[in-house]
Amino acid sequence: MPVTTDIVASYRGPRAVMRRLLAMGPNEGRALAILLAGCAVTFIGQWPRLAREAHLNERDLNQEMAGALMAWLILAPLVFYALAFVSHLALRALGGANDAYAARLALFWSWLAASPLLLLNGLVAGFVGPGPAQTGVGALWLAVFLWFWLSALHEAGRTGREAR
Repeated sequence: MPVTTDIVASYRGPRAVMRRLLAMGPNEGRALAILLAGCAVTFIGQWPRLAREAHLNERDLNQEMAGALMAWLILAPLVFYALAFVSHLALRALGGANDAYAARLALFWSWLAASPLLLLNGLVAGFVGPGPAQTGVGALWLAVFLWFWLSALHEAGRTGREAR
């Protein structure tokens, strides 16, 4: 199934999409591609905010963009891998899957699936600026991301128990 179709399907039932992704079997290249796609969409979502801040603060937009590129496509994946490892340990302590790949995939997919709301948040930050609208969209994104991630972790733990 195309990634865009899976993203839309995640808003209807994130566990079913995660189940489908796990059924494809472990593939670290796929997981990394999902993570990098999510980070790239997040970077693109930052553009309106960066342009607004560069204009208002009279800073060079290219430097701002370079910093965001470095942060989202080089540093953030390392942070995501560390966070996925911590979530794997937590899942294992709770009797879930003994598979670190499933925990990584759950986090990476949840980030990518919630990324359309990050694009909206970037637009609001760029065109409206700080305020209740940006806070509301940010809170909506956080709630959706946590819903996706916890649902995916639940499915990863369930799949791990069935495999035993």
